[in-house]
Amino acid sequence: MNNDRYSLSFTTGGLFHRESVKLAELYLPLGDWDGLRNAAISRNILQSRTLSTLKRVFSEVVSRLKTFSPEELHFLVTAGPQDQGYLLWLAVCRRYTFIGEFAVEVVRERYLTLKADLCYDDFDSFFHKKSERHSGLDKITPATRAKLRQVLFKMLREADILSARNLINPAIPGQGLLSLLLRGNRRGISFLPVFEPDLKTVGQ
Repeated sequence: MNNDRYSLSFTTGGLFHRESVKLAELYLPLGDWDGLRNAAISRNILQSRTLSTLKRVFSEVVSRLKTFSPEELHFLVTAGPQDQGYLLWLAVCRRYTFIGEFAVEVVRERYLTLKADLCYDDFDSFFHKKSERHSGLDKITPATRAKLRQVLFKMLREADILSARNLINPAIPGQGLLSLLLRGNRRGISFLPVFEPDLKTVGQ
């Protein structure tokens, strides 16, 4: 049995769209994560009610932003809301192996096999399968598992990958984002529900 533990510290919040773009905008001219943290705390940039909440949200958002290349960070602050959502979803998939595998093995696989819906049972089956190989998942309480499931589905909806009726929306990234992904690590494309043949003309 594989004893590697998944990081599952995404039980609060969601995609953090507004917070991520705001912090990326402030980071780019600074180029210093510690300086950004000091500014965020002293000026309460995220408009949090308590210092503990501010620190927790800041830490979570920055851990995702750090998965971006400099080019991706610049794109994030200039892109439209939909492409921002897709890019932030990719950051979550990179940051959390568990979510990345769910995106590829469940969401994208269902989309490619023309199964349009996604339900909680799909998450539960995926969780059970992974728990057979990762012993740490066996220690997750039912309440925590339900919270993980709730937050994951929330992020999918915020990224416009899942509809309010739990139907998988085909990802329609703009040409700028597609070109960016095709120039870099193509792994990012696999996190999105999209048919790769549809991408052949991008960048030509």
